[in-house]
Amino acid sequence: MEVAHDADVILKQVQTFQDSGKESSYTENLIGTLLAIFGNLLISISLSVQKYAHVHLAGTKEPQPFYHTKTWWLGLVLSFLGEVGIFVAYAFAPVSLVAPLNAVSVIASSILGFIFLREKWKFKEFLRRYILSFLGCALTVVGTYLFVTFGPNTHEKLTADNIIKHVIGWPFLLYLLLEIIAFCFLLFFYKQRKAVFLVVILLLVALLGSMTVITVKAVSGMIVLTAQGSMQLNYPIFYVMLVCMVTTAVFQATFLTQASHLYESSLIASVNYILSTSFSVSAGAIFYLEFNHEDVLHICMFLLGCLIAFLGVFLITRNRKKSKAFEPYVTMDVMQGLPTIHDKGRAIQPDYNGSFSYGALVNNDNVTPATLPVLQEQLRSAAVPYRVSDLKKE
Repeated sequence: MEVAHDADVILKQVQTFQDSGKESSYTENLIGTLLAIFGNLLISISLSVQKYAHVHLAGTKEPQPFYHTKTWWLGLVLSFLGEVGIFVAYAFAPVSLVAPLNAVSVIASSILGFIFLREKWKFKEFLRRYILSFLGCALTVVGTYLFVTFGPNTHEKLTADNIIKHVIGWPFLLYLLLEIIAFCFLLFFYKQRKAVFLVVILLLVALLGSMTVITVKAVSGMIVLTAQGSMQLNYPIFYVMLVCMVTTAVFQATFLTQASHLYESSLIASVNYILSTSFSVSAGAIFYLEFNHEDVLHICMFLLGCLIAFLGVFLITRNRKKSKAFEPYVTMDVMQGLPTIHDKGRAIQPDYNGSFSYGALVNNDNVTPATLPVLQEQLRSAAVPYRVSDLKKE
């Protein structure tokens, strides 16, 4: 009887310990989720604030450098705070939960884009024009709710010993080997074969990003443990992870910059979110074993939430205005009281149209003026001055 009683006491203690562990894990996941959401919101707001600063400067009679304005510096500070929030979020929540939350930034940028629109639409035109954006926002919210609710709930203390065990584990070594082979293969085609396809460039970014999130979580977790009293900064693995984090982040930014010179920002945003999130979730599952204690139903619902969020982000970015070449002149056919010389009018005055864009706002950056076709007949007619009688006949 005493043995049975002791066994019951031990089982109750184990159950209590497991429940407390789950409760602590839920709390840490909640903290990480909120920090990631807050950080992405701040980044979206900062981009819109800096957009406003550039547009406001473009409309002034005596424009000054953007770094002399308080609005631009406010946006920079908000962006820094947002990045810090996301960085700390990795220390509390799993990679598979924090990485997909970048969709929050897409939703916020889309909403702020409506606020900063310069066009005036009637309600029916506005609804017809942005119906895909509304649908995309709704799908992204539903997807975000699903993968946050059914995301992995595992959490471990990111000590130097635990990180070393993950680094030398065979799943990560195999994943690292395959990633290096794939990266070298894509880089060869990109550099040597000049395969400047968007998928190739963003696959390079996603492969680098999967290593970035692994190292960010390790560095952030060790810093948080150090702040809590458990010194982790005197281990070499911390500085190895720090160097890898900075290096991969810099090369990511380099490839994204190259992609932005070749393709539209809306297309880059959607494809990059899908590829980077997929590789980040895979890296978290392999390196930190985040889905080892999850059942099949939770994993399927998590993947379903990610797919819905992917579709929502695609619809949001798909509905953005495409940057197109424009004539930087006001033509005579739009001037009241002046006759139309030819079908497209004759350029008489530069059209000052701000082309700054950030986030989900209208993107007209890097747009070169359209080359107007010159016909031989127009050249001959331009050489002969118009007569008043000809104008009256027209």
